[in-house]
Amino acid sequence: MDLLIRPAEPRDAAALAEIYAPSVRERPTSFELDAPDAAEMARRLAQVSTMWPWLAAESGGELLGYCYASSFAERAAYRWSVTTTVYVRDAAQRRGLGRALYLRLFEILRRQGAVMAFAGITLPNEASEGLHCALGFAPVGMYPRAGFKLGRWWDVAWYGLALRTPQPDEAPAEPRPWHEVA
Repeated sequence: MDLLIRPAEPRDAAALAEIYAPSVRERPTSFELDAPDAAEMARRLAQVSTMWPWLAAESGGELLGYCYASSFAERAAYRWSVTTTVYVRDAAQRRGLGRALYLRLFEILRRQGAVMAFAGITLPNEASEGLHCALGFAPVGMYPRAGFKLGRWWDVAWYGLALRTPQPDEAPAEPRPWHEVA
């Protein structure tokens, strides 16, 4: 497969929404209850990509998946930590797209100065747990009954990946916007 991984652009918003919608409507992988439309995806893309990368994977002109990083939390001391997520079109799953997207994302995050990446996975989800573990993520905790969707409560496992290992008690350099390092 001829795969191009590139920065997501506003013109991708409709395809991003289409890829994401099944996770909202049919699965507990997203705790949103209403699937965002193209305009909302464009707004999210613009907001996230001011600091962190949002990447798209396409083949033959068709968008097959995407991934992005976002701030882990709002407080200033968290600024070296990100949350990551990846979504792949249903028909394109199990082809290594999630892995390829994440590997490119991690390269950029390291250049930016990010130290830790975290991913929340609604349980059970063997495919997502397998992908994250294969890429070096390790379990760091679980939120029991974190969300109610599709008629039941769901636990969310949290996984962490060290992107860099800073020196103990040494303030790392400030993270840089991804457009400066990509």
